[in-house]
Amino acid sequence: MTAIDPKTTPTRTPLEERLLRLIDDHGPIRVGDFMSDALCHPQHGYYSTSVPFGKEGDFTTAPEISQMFGELLGAWVIQSWEDIGAPSVVNLIELGPGRGVLMEDMLRTAAKVAPKFLKAVHVYMVETSGRLRYEQTKRMTGSKVPVTWATEMHDIPLAPTIIVANEFFDCLPIRQFVRTASREEKCWRERLIGTTGIGDARRLSFELSHQTYASPEGAPSGAKPEDVFETCETAEDIIREMTSRFEQHKGRALIIDYGHGRSGFGDTLQAMRNHHFWPPLETPGKADVTAHVDFAALSRTARQAGAMVHGPILQGQFLAQLGLEQRALALAKHTTSEQQRKEILSGARRLAHPDEMGTLFKALCVQTEGLGIPAGF
Repeated sequence: MTAIDPKTTPTRTPLEERLLRLIDDHGPIRVGDFMSDALCHPQHGYYSTSVPFGKEGDFTTAPEISQMFGELLGAWVIQSWEDIGAPSVVNLIELGPGRGVLMEDMLRTAAKVAPKFLKAVHVYMVETSGRLRYEQTKRMTGSKVPVTWATEMHDIPLAPTIIVANEFFDCLPIRQFVRTASREEKCWRERLIGTTGIGDARRLSFELSHQTYASPEGAPSGAKPEDVFETCETAEDIIREMTSRFEQHKGRALIIDYGHGRSGFGDTLQAMRNHHFWPPLETPGKADVTAHVDFAALSRTARQAGAMVHGPILQGQFLAQLGLEQRALALAKHTTSEQQRKEILSGARRLAHPDEMGTLFKALCVQTEGLGIPAGF
């Protein structure tokens, strides 16, 4: 995707007005606080006011690209249910279900190949956006399994559990720290969001904290002045919640997102609008704001909490090992439309090719200690 330039003086959004007043009253805010409001503010947040997914939205996720993604993950879920002993009651939790397309495809697959699983499963959709819950409810209407919505994972009853999180962790609020030229032990400052300009030209802008910090936990050695290191405490808390559940009942989680396999330096805060990159601080509430996932940090947190970790591996590799190519060829073979055949093969390419989503996106599995190697890994 190519970057586009916003208007020189774009109209301030209601959320931007609110943030400017907040900063005037209380001082600069953290990057994560900005992300939380930009995405989830109940009146002005992106997910409360926009249709983010698909051609009409600002970006396209893997389930929207091809039904094969959901079908393969549905098979993965069924295999995971069998791996934890095929319990008669199992929670299937999806974090950040989008429009419900992925869950719809996974349950359709289960209906075809594992009717016993459908009798055992209770679906939980963890979603904070009322607008997206409405979309999900429409898709789940008529579902043959019980479906419950929750705001947070800890609201869900304990039971044997399978968790799927596709493009969820990239939306969680981060903190950014910048290495200074100082040689003192506390040589990091936090990147904050303040304001610049006057009158109608006032806008949100980045600045550094006056407070200094020691090297952030997990940061590699060798940082140079101006290097940026990102942390995500919320992601680590969610991983700990997963592992706590897996200690009490057998379970497995699949995390798929874009990010890096090793902790490193770099500013990955980004925004998307109309399928193009957009300056993160422009028109808050009208653009999707995300950051790359640090899979090494997730893995480290899970292991420290006592869980078993597999991966991260490339999404292309993961889907290939689940049979993406075979599934694409089978679907293409049974269609009579040349256009549909091209769309099927094109969808498979977008999901797995190194020039598309195949290498930027990673797959990580967190599970109860002692379970076997999960499918695809």
